[in-house]
Amino acid sequence: MTGDKWTFLVLKDGESPVRQYTLSTRAIRVAGGVAATLAVILIGLATVLGLDGSARVRAHVLQARNQGLMAELAQFQKRVAGLESTLGTMARMDARFRNLAGLEGIDSEVLEVGVGGPGLGTPESYPLWQVDSVAGKTAFAISYDLNALERRARLLSESLDEATDSLRAHRDLLESTPSILPTTGWLSSRFSRSRMHPIHNRPLPHEGIDIAAPDGTPILAAAKGRVIRARWVVGYGLTVEIDHGFGYTTLYGHASKLLVRRGQLVKRGDVIAKVGRTGVATSSNLHYEVRVHGKPVNPLNFVLPASVP
Repeated sequence: MTGDKWTFLVLKDGESPVRQYTLSTRAIRVAGGVAATLAVILIGLATVLGLDGSARVRAHVLQARNQGLMAELAQFQKRVAGLESTLGTMARMDARFRNLAGLEGIDSEVLEVGVGGPGLGTPESYPLWQVDSVAGKTAFAISYDLNALERRARLLSESLDEATDSLRAHRDLLESTPSILPTTGWLSSRFSRSRMHPIHNRPLPHEGIDIAAPDGTPILAAAKGRVIRARWVVGYGLTVEIDHGFGYTTLYGHASKLLVRRGQLVKRGDVIAKVGRTGVATSSNLHYEVRVHGKPVNPLNFVLPASVP
């Protein structure tokens, strides 16, 4: 190096001539500045391209996530619709259940369990709205529907509990109410306050019904209860009398054979005797009475008309 110049020797191999280049310090500085500038530009371009690629990747990921979110929201909407259908079925079952329990049905407006007021919010107040208004609106609607379904489910649950409690309270009454015809046969004489007696030939009260049936036909208990009489009774012949509680008693007369004893507990449908013609009777039949608090009532008021031939 002499003065402000630089000399460069370039050797390619042993046989090639030596090449010599002389550059001033100024030229070297200019070349260095250009190289540095090019390097900065290249680094900048690389950075921009890298950031752009990263942004594209991130945008693609966010788009995929958004599509997945919308798909999930669509599935939730389907599930909400399914829950609404299920609760509709439960509401119809609850109405029948309450009717069976002797309770009034839930008013349709009450069943909607609507709510109101400023505390409900709006789709714009939902956090997702700031990110995606469409998804935010959908999510808000699903949340609103779910809240309504939860309120309806709680209402139906409370209603079913009430109906269950009522049925339990009335179960014994239902089981103790005479509700079947005690034997199969033909209704030969109805309940009457004044009936011409077939043997005494004068008007007398007929405080039950007569069912003509072959001798030995099973006689069934009309409801659950306790046998309070199982013996011969003047006029009725072999007789079973059952106390069902709640003021109900039933009497089964003219039997040919008794199959229960006094004090025995029976259920509805248990065979308690056999049809006969003992006592004051002109043919084989069952004389059946129902009394409520000691007062005779028409037994046919307690059985389905279709079961009485």
